[in-house]
Amino acid sequence: MTDLFWTDWWLPVVAGPFVGSFLGVLVTRLPAAEPVIVSRSRCPHCNHPLGPRDLVPLVSWLAGGGRCRYCSRPLGVFYPAIELAAVGVAGWAALVVAGWPLWATCALGWTLLALAIIDQRHLVLPDELTLPLVGAGLIVAYLLDADAAVGHAIGAVAGFAALFVLAVVYERVRKREGLGLGDAKLFAAAGAWVSWSGLASVVLVASVTALVVVLVRSVLGRRITADERIPFGPYLCLATWLVWLYGPLMFG
Repeated sequence: MTDLFWTDWWLPVVAGPFVGSFLGVLVTRLPAAEPVIVSRSRCPHCNHPLGPRDLVPLVSWLAGGGRCRYCSRPLGVFYPAIELAAVGVAGWAALVVAGWPLWATCALGWTLLALAIIDQRHLVLPDELTLPLVGAGLIVAYLLDADAAVGHAIGAVAGFAALFVLAVVYERVRKREGLGLGDAKLFAAAGAWVSWSGLASVVLVASVTALVVVLVRSVLGRRITADERIPFGPYLCLATWLVWLYGPLMFG
């Protein structure tokens, strides 16, 4: 692989805060069906338009003490947190992947980060993110190994079909929705990236992680009721990320 400037590991890390800033806008506006790119950023309290000075990732928030420069009300930690998370994704990817696949891995991680936050907040996995993730996974798989691309296509179809059938069966048995189509599309994206051979690992890691979180909540006195909806998307996102980076679990 050619040693090009744009394949250097530090570039996506430096880009991380700016990507995280965009992700913050994305996860806030996309579920609300608001324009993501064309609309100017504004203070959520006084609605004052924010200028370039107010939008420098991390720096603007620190310089203003976490408050709006115009109304002095606190802005919260969401934006600096997601900007740092995007840096963390890039740094993590750079420890495992090199060359041009590093950028593909970062794009996967950043998209999964956005999906996890949106599903945690709104119990929805937007098609605008899940469907392009399927196509991107198939393209990356073909570029990495054209002969293995069929397995990734099978993984995408099998991933969607598996959760779709499970959702239909659950709804007919329990008379209520258990898994949404968003989960099925996200699992299809997982199959596109990790191939059919990685799907079992994604399900296992996601399920075990979700179970651990539920148990921890119960120990802390935050019991989950039978009617409470638990987003499965964040766990699928984490599992997809881990299996993509480190490969499927070895059974037997």
